[in-house]
Amino acid sequence: MDKISKEATRKIRVGVLYGGRSSEHEVSLRSATNVIQNLDRSRFDIVPIGIDKQGAWFLGDDVAKLDQAAVLQLEQDANKMLFAPDCIGKQPAIRQASDMLSHLKNSERLFDVIFPVIHGPLCEDGTVQGLLELAEVPYVGCGVLASAVGMDKDVAKRLIIQAGLDVPDYVVIKRGQWDKAAAEFCAHVDATFSYPVFVKPANTGSSVGVHKVKQPHDLAAAIQNAFLYDTKVLVEQGIDAIEIEVSVLESLDYGADPIVSIPGEIRPQNGHEFYSYDSKYTDEDGAAIIIPADLSADLQQKIKTAVKRIFATLECEGMARVDLFLERGTHRIYFNEINSIPGFTQISMYPKLMMASGMSYTNLLTHLIELAINRHTRKSELSREYVAE
Repeated sequence: MDKISKEATRKIRVGVLYGGRSSEHEVSLRSATNVIQNLDRSRFDIVPIGIDKQGAWFLGDDVAKLDQAAVLQLEQDANKMLFAPDCIGKQPAIRQASDMLSHLKNSERLFDVIFPVIHGPLCEDGTVQGLLELAEVPYVGCGVLASAVGMDKDVAKRLIIQAGLDVPDYVVIKRGQWDKAAAEFCAHVDATFSYPVFVKPANTGSSVGVHKVKQPHDLAAAIQNAFLYDTKVLVEQGIDAIEIEVSVLESLDYGADPIVSIPGEIRPQNGHEFYSYDSKYTDEDGAAIIIPADLSADLQQKIKTAVKRIFATLECEGMARVDLFLERGTHRIYFNEINSIPGFTQISMYPKLMMASGMSYTNLLTHLIELAINRHTRKSELSREYVAE
């Protein structure tokens, strides 16, 4: 068999990146478990790569073990360490990572493409994406810009407002400002907003550090708690609204409109007043997921149009889940936030909405990997030298 034929038949080696340094580490383990178990093994070899909470990268377990796992584990085996941040500036050990994969033969690379299934700061916010860009490795999902913008709720909302779309009224406070003038800021919120308000760290996902505040005397404690997770906090006007989520997938036809799923509704229940971390992950009855949302055809179309505009405005690529508020009575559509690496757990809305829209979980993962490789090919064709006209 000649070299071209070998390349055509060789499986694509997918590095599934999971764990990470954020408070959503455990959510990532669940997401990665599902991704690994649903990748098409006829097309892909899987290389699990875990990042621990200190930022060290480790080669994961044999995939055969992971197929039977309820939830992926991250074993901090020094013999399987690929990279550690504290090694920067030190003499590198002379070791090839590929030596640790004795079952992978005749290859110069540990992986061909990275599938990041990591959530939150230092994972989903452009930091890992920037590293992969420097390493010239194809990767699934949004690039550096969209990842960074999408993670910062404040900056994302500013761009959405600039695009002429609605967001709930909000104010921002940074840690240094809070330390100097907490009472004045609380007084400003009391004078400007009606309760309830929502307090949110600017750069977290999975509702980590988010609080619904019903009374002024609870505001300061909620803000103080949110500062445990970020140095910038939003206080946002609560809206009597339905929570709507929509999945978006870039088309393989480069330049074509993205694929937009049917809308789904999140309805908190069992004592949960909003879609909190506990209602998402610790209470199996914490929320009802209604797919499709009970909306008129006209309203569904308006939502899809708004979602396409949001995806384009924030320079998204690959995939994103767009979260909206649909105000009761007026049906006014508000942008809430965007997730550039949405959850892939068994209960996550992104794959559920895509499956309800006609795309299987396995085909969705294949589509995303193909997008990653296509984008890398396009970017590698760009000139890095000045070419005189």
